[in-house]
Parts: sequence; structure tokens; C-alpha cells
Amino acid sequence: MDKRVYFLMIISFVIGMVELIISGILDLIAEDLHVSLAQAGQLITVFALIFAVASPILLIMTAKVERKHLTLISLYIFFIGDVVTIVSGNYLLLFIGRVILAFSGALLIILCLVMAPSLVDEKYRGRAIGIVSMGVSASLVLGVPIGLVLGNSFGWRAPFVLITVLTVFSIVGVHLLMEKVEPKPALPLRIQLASLKNRKITFALLTTFLYMAGHTVLYAYFKPYLETMTGIHGGWVSIVYLIFGFAAVSGGGIGGTLADVYGSKKSIIFSLAIFSIVFFILPFTLGIVPIFIVITIVWGVLSWAISPAMQSYLIETSPETSEIQQSLNNSALHLGVAFGSIVGGIVVEQLSIEVNPMIGGLFIILSFITAILSIQMGRTPSKRYKARKEW
Repeated sequence: MDKRVYFLMIISFVIGMVELIISGILDLIAEDLHVSLAQAGQLITVFALIFAVASPILLIMTAKVERKHLTLISLYIFFIGDVVTIVSGNYLLLFIGRVILAFSGALLIILCLVMAPSLVDEKYRGRAIGIVSMGVSASLVLGVPIGLVLGNSFGWRAPFVLITVLTVFSIVGVHLLMEKVEPKPALPLRIQLASLKNRKITFALLTTFLYMAGHTVLYAYFKPYLETMTGIHGGWVSIVYLIFGFAAVSGGGIGGTLADVYGSKKSIIFSLAIFSIVFFILPFTLGIVPIFIVITIVWGVLSWAISPAMQSYLIETSPETSEIQQSLNNSALHLGVAFGSIVGGIVVEQLSIEVNPMIGGLFIILSFITAILSIQMGRTPSKRYKARKEW
């Protein structure tokens, strides 16, 4: 495996920490800036929306720029966003900081995802994507307990101070360790977007959107869910998040390996099937700690095991437009985060936080259906029959 892939994983970890690190300190932000918890939660939503929309647009706009140079420019802008966030004394300035971080982070993450498979042989493509996904998943899930510990100990700005320091180390690392990476020849925009007319791709992207929305409906409000449903607080909540986090980190690597060994299609279908079951089982395990921990671990693994398989599936489906497909899949993922956080907030305020797992599970079932539709499309009847026999 090319060592640069692991360096891309580190960069993706640093950048990805920003997105959900505040979900564990929303109450601290709301109290300090005198806004409601739901309004503080919109800081997650706006980041995810910008991340989703900006990613493919920025990738196309910078298609001809040498990748190391582009990575450095984006990291410097990301650093500025870090500083604005730390010094913000009101909600508006914090909101602006999130916008800066979202635009620069969107390009950085997709750069890592599209560069990784191009640096390795085809047989390691899934694993390369999985390694970078491990960085993203590690940041998204470990960022929450890190934010909880630092936020509760030193205030909500402390986690962003850590991210700023790590950003500086990333900038130095890119300058010293990363070689130049020339961009691939850019296809005309009309050709890239024309691939969306392929219903296999459209339903694949919809699958990513739906399963991540379902995941986020519960995960974005997992802290208040645990406190309400189990009565645990403080350090015990952090422990649960850490367990989930380590499971999710391993999920990226496991998903990439499964995609290479068993094929992306089987990995997607079986992962989504188990994922949907987990969400409906979880509420019944809250009073049985060992089973609850096992279900949490399975949830964590599956939450990021699907992404590498889906990335590989999209590359296989449309190899000539693989970069834009990976970018659009990343957009679908973050749109799912944004939509899931909105739906989760509505459920909490209008119904009950007790219902969040069931609503999330319904979205994942829908993603299972769209995945099957995507895989079945474009096959002749004989090929469909053969595929069913193989499964």
C-alpha cells in the first residue's frame, strides 16, 4: 500500500473532526451564546449542507490544479476558519467560522478520497478508499467524545484549539512529506453530469443519502437519547461514544476489505440489511448493558463499513467519471447528515426522543430497497437470475 494513502487518512481525520465534534457540546455552545439547543444544532446542519453542495462544484472548478498545491491552499483556508471559530463571541461569528471550515473541508476530504485509489493498484482500490474512510469515520465519531472531554473541562472552544494545532501539523506534513500529484485529465462537465442519467448511479447515491440520514437521526442526538432513556451522564456517556468510535473507525477498514474480497454489491446489501435490524433492536437492549454494548459496536462498524463499498461500486459502474461519482457520493453522505439532523430535531421536539431509533431504522430500510434497485438495474433477465443464484 502506498504510504501516501495513510497520510491522506491523517489529513481526512483532522478535517473531519470539525463536522460532528460539536454534537457533544451543543448544550455548552447554546448556553454560552444564549441560543436554543435546536439553533445550536443548525451549526451541524449548515456545515453538512455546504459540505455536500460545495464538494462536486469545487472539485470541478479546481480540476486542473496540481493536487499538493491545492491541498495546501485549502488547509490554510481551513486554518483561518479554525481561528474564526475560536475567537467567536456570538452565534453569527461562529456561524461564519463554520461556513469557512465547511467550504475548505469539503474540498480537502474529496481530494483525499479521489487521490487514494489512484495511488494504488486496482486490487487494493477498495482498501485505499477504506483507509481514508477510516480517517473520516475516526474524526466524526472520536471527535464527539474528544469534544465532550475537552468541552466539559475547558469550555466549548477547547476542541477547536486542538483542531487548529492538528491543522498546523497537517500543513507542515504536506509541505515536507507529500509529493506532487498531477490531476487527471478533466472530462467536460456535461459528460460528468450526464452520468446522473444512469439510474444505477442515481439510486446508489440515494442509498448513501438514506442510510446516512437514518444513522444521523439517532447519532446527532445520541447524548440526550442516552441521558433520557438510561439516566447515564458525564463520563459514562463519553465511554459509550468511545466504544462506538473505535467500532466505527474499524468499520472503514473492514468495509474496504470486504468490498475487495467479496465484491462491493454483496457488501452493500448485507451491511444495510444488518444495519436496519440493529436500529430496531437497540431500544430493547438499553437495560441489558452487555447486549447494548455489542449492538452499539455493530452499529458503529456498519455506519462506516458501507461507504468504501459504495465508493467502489460507483467506480465500477462508471469508471470514466469516477472522481465526480465519488464527490457526488460524498455530497449525498453529507446531505444525509444534514437531513438526518433536521429530522432528528423535529422528532425530538414534536414527538419524543424515544422514537428516534425507529425513524432512523425506517430510513435505512428505504436505503436497502434503493440499493437493491440500483444493483438490479441495467441487467438482462438472465443476468438477474444468475445474480440471484450467486447470492
